[in-house]
Amino acid sequence: MTLAAGQVEAPEPFIEHGFPPLLTPDNSYGSITDRIDGLVMRSEGRGAWRTGFAVGLMLVMVLFLTIVVLVSIGIGEWGVMIPVAWGFAITSFVWWIGIGHAGTLISAILFLLKQQWRTSINRFAEAMTIFAVMQAGLYPLFHLGRPWFFYWLIPYPSTMGVWPQFRSPLIWDFFAVSTYFTVSLIFWYLGMVPDLASLRDRALTRTRKVVYGVLALGWRGSSRHWHRYEQTYYLLAALATPLVVSVHSVVSTDFAVGIVVGWHETIFPPYFVAGALFSGFAMVLTISIPLRVAYGLQDFVTLRHLDIMAKFMLVTGLVVDYSYVVEHFMGWYSGNEFEVALLANRAFGPYALWYWLVLVCNVAVTQLLWFKRVRTTPFLLFWVSIVVNIGMWLERFMIVVGSLERDYLPSSWGVFTPTIWDWSFLLGTLGLFASLMFLFARFLPVIPAFEMRRMLHELWLARRG
Repeated sequence: MTLAAGQVEAPEPFIEHGFPPLLTPDNSYGSITDRIDGLVMRSEGRGAWRTGFAVGLMLVMVLFLTIVVLVSIGIGEWGVMIPVAWGFAITSFVWWIGIGHAGTLISAILFLLKQQWRTSINRFAEAMTIFAVMQAGLYPLFHLGRPWFFYWLIPYPSTMGVWPQFRSPLIWDFFAVSTYFTVSLIFWYLGMVPDLASLRDRALTRTRKVVYGVLALGWRGSSRHWHRYEQTYYLLAALATPLVVSVHSVVSTDFAVGIVVGWHETIFPPYFVAGALFSGFAMVLTISIPLRVAYGLQDFVTLRHLDIMAKFMLVTGLVVDYSYVVEHFMGWYSGNEFEVALLANRAFGPYALWYWLVLVCNVAVTQLLWFKRVRTTPFLLFWVSIVVNIGMWLERFMIVVGSLERDYLPSSWGVFTPTIWDWSFLLGTLGLFASLMFLFARFLPVIPAFEMRRMLHELWLARRG
């Protein structure tokens, strides 16, 4: 290969870790910080960002309008009724919690396993986790009917001496989600401190210097700072790792402890965790593919990174497919007439279209990921991830509504019909999620520059050794 002046061929470790085949020695360290911090510092070329952010804000206004209606009139404006007291709200709650799982997996578990490819995607995967959990928290909050009394879920020494019912799944969710959000937020923020200090030192305005300086917590890059940072980051990663399994296991137990047909399943905890990782990696791909194009990050988020995430999505998707098979087999093998009737109702009942769409999205479309051409073609992979996200939402709808609309008593059967306020709340949370991601990409570094520099240095040392 003929190299241009000032370029050298990258050693094998670089290519193996997803770097482009050619690197410029003069820019190997400095340009990494310049390019990543420059995304935050420069003001030109923001037209596409403003357009996307404006669309997100419009959907946020829809969310605010929906909240005003729900608080003023009540959750009866949703389509919930007896026996379907859980509708879009709990469906979307479980879906958003699942989306947040891939961020913790990429950040914590892969960090402990020393998987260096995570460096290019862990920052916005962590941001995705924070913002997804925030959307998830809105649903049970307003599903309470009286959201201003949410603090009753917290065990505090009230004057009446009334404590929460710790056998209630609602309390389990409160502790699981709040713990997950708190640890993930600290983990995300701590990982940005060195980069925030870099932004502080490069800021051109007084306001930016003050804001980034406060957020950087006095970071000066001394050996003592690095030593304490690495210790704390490692401990937080170890603390966050069990949350990947525990949080969605708790959410699945909300269903498994009930006697409703289709919920009382021991397979739900691993089934829900696999589904969460499946939808989580799909959302990471949905975010990373447009982001790498819009910000010119193809040298950092390479086709190899997309290939690896697609493989993770394929593996977790196969686990989900296996769970479908086990759920159907056990329903048939049990000989329980109610279980058999549920399976028939899902396939041929009022929500049959939703059921078959779940199989198409989560089973049929996922098989495309066996082909490397699909895994390494961003356009195709992007649409596969979109389809998977839709399919996982439909799966949660099938579990929640499809099991409730026909219980043991035929006289109480009823078909759930979502109202405009169900759809507007869902679209509003999608808009809020998108708006927060746009703000994150505008004011904070989407890739950890210091970790990229460190990895670059370690790979050079490994090559020379």
